[in-house]
Amino acid sequence: MLNTEPNIAAPDDFYHELIDLHRGLSDEQSAVVNAKLILLLANHIGDMNVLRAAMAAAREGQDDSSAVAAAGS
Repeated sequence: MLNTEPNIAAPDDFYHELIDLHRGLSDEQSAVVNAKLILLLANHIGDMNVLRAAMAAAREGQDDSSAVAAAGS
């Protein structure tokens, strides 16, 4: 089961480290780092049901044409 409740002991610290991870990278390099991080975390999780639930949650709202139109404004 995907846990969507706050579960990071120090979320602000995590956020700052995540931002620092991308500091000084080009958009392309940043996308590669994101992909690597996703694959490392997915491997760590290992449970396909949890991974599918996470992918569905991440995609939620992105198929809505109103969301696409609002993003283009």
